[in-house]
Amino acid sequence: MVDIPVDGDKAVFAVEGLDKLWAFRSRLEIPLAHIKGVSANPALARGWYHGFRLLGTNVSGILTAGSFHRDGNNVFCDVHDPERTIVLELDHEFYDQLIIEVPEPAKAVALLQYKIGSAHT
Repeated sequence: MVDIPVDGDKAVFAVEGLDKLWAFRSRLEIPLAHIKGVSANPALARGWYHGFRLLGTNVSGILTAGSFHRDGNNVFCDVHDPERTIVLELDHEFYDQLIIEVPEPAKAVALLQYKIGSAHT
């Protein structure tokens, strides 16, 4: 699971608990201006294929965490429960997409959309 505090003009994606070990990352800092879009999208986290694993863990149906290469894009995943998944589309970053689990997807999407709307104006 990932916690998302917003610090000024950056969103900090803090990987929690043992997921730090499985994902080989503890946090990502992304400028709000580099977030092109955010949505709740459980479909991207379902299934067994998440791309070519660069560094991380993929136990089908249980956990997907780490860096993957999928459809020509670099993707960071941290998901146990696909129903709590949000997807961020990024620009000017190593990762093209973040596919992450959050406690309350609708709340996280609304907060990030509000913050990135403010950053782009």
